[in-house]
Amino acid sequence: MRVNEIFCSLQGEGVHSGEAAVFVRLSGCNLRCPFCDTQHEAGREMSEAEIVAAVEAWPARLVVVTGGEPALQLTASLVDALHRAGRRVAVETNGTRPLPDNVDWVTLSPKDPWLGPQAAPVLTRADELKLLFDGLHTPDPYSHIAVRHRCLQPVDTGDPARNARIVAQTVDYVLQHPEWRLSLQMHKILSIR
Repeated sequence: MRVNEIFCSLQGEGVHSGEAAVFVRLSGCNLRCPFCDTQHEAGREMSEAEIVAAVEAWPARLVVVTGGEPALQLTASLVDALHRAGRRVAVETNGTRPLPDNVDWVTLSPKDPWLGPQAAPVLTRADELKLLFDGLHTPDPYSHIAVRHRCLQPVDTGDPARNARIVAQTVDYVLQHPEWRLSLQMHKILSIR
């Protein structure tokens, strides 16, 4: 697999926010989102055994496989190997490709509101739906997808004044629609990876 980086930090977003996790960032993505803040194209080839060994260097029990788009490379055999190493495996995906069935937690972050129907998710279930909110568009609840948690995350535009307005609008939306919960990018607030 082509791996961009492996590192340990706190999960900064969504339901598992604040939990220690080892992040396995795979290289490449099938989408080109205008707001993407992740450098994921570079990387090196690693075997599944090398990935597991790198993960085992940290005590965190949660492994978050992300990207880019992890569904382009993630295999059931890597998930099995991480399970044998005593880890829970979470995946953060745009949902446009199927995932191995043995993943423990799926965070679906659809991008079709910005990129159109070609970016629509094909997944029919996820543990967590994490939508980016720009304050302009009403969040789609994706009611055709079975989800346990709905998280609304303000988009980071790079403009502090606009970001403050978007955060206020997101908070207001969640207060009016309690099926959603607020997700902040805690790692950015704390200035950690």
